[in-house]
Amino acid sequence: MEWKRVVQRCIDGDREAWEMLVRKYSKRIFNLAYQFFGIYEEAEDITQEIFLKLYKCLNQYNFEINFEAWLIRLAKNYCIDHYRKIKKEKLKRADFNKLEYIKTDNSNPENDFLMKEKLRVVFEGLQNLNPEIRMAILLRDIHGMSYEEIAQIMELPLGTVKSRINRGRIQLVKNLREKIEK
Repeated sequence: MEWKRVVQRCIDGDREAWEMLVRKYSKRIFNLAYQFFGIYEEAEDITQEIFLKLYKCLNQYNFEINFEAWLIRLAKNYCIDHYRKIKKEKLKRADFNKLEYIKTDNSNPENDFLMKEKLRVVFEGLQNLNPEIRMAILLRDIHGMSYEEIAQIMELPLGTVKSRINRGRIQLVKNLREKIEK
């Protein structure tokens, strides 16, 4: 199905089209919010708020650009704006026991525990990064997007995106080394 038609139907008030759109993108938006904030319940709330914002501004969508990239950019901007509004301390209390959506290849409980522990440490390290750098790393290393896609979503030059990702990775490694050495 062509999503531009679905978007137009949503703009025209078609409830079934809206439900299709939400079903298609809700997991992706939730994962982005969860990876950004690290708090399961907050990611659920943020996801709902992003879709509410999408519903209100859907008529502003430019059909010349990729809808998914536009939606991810909207979600990214919302996450960053929300981050700026809340206290930094609130972000540090992540609930990493709820990483159910991440599956390991090996069903060995010990390996699953170790994988979750590694992920917890990495996500804690991500929380200490600047929000714009964190978002670039999430889009590249977690969501597997190309540098070009990230540049489009973040509305930045390609060189800036590459630089942020590189700086972010360096800072993340530094943060993780400091944590391990303690």
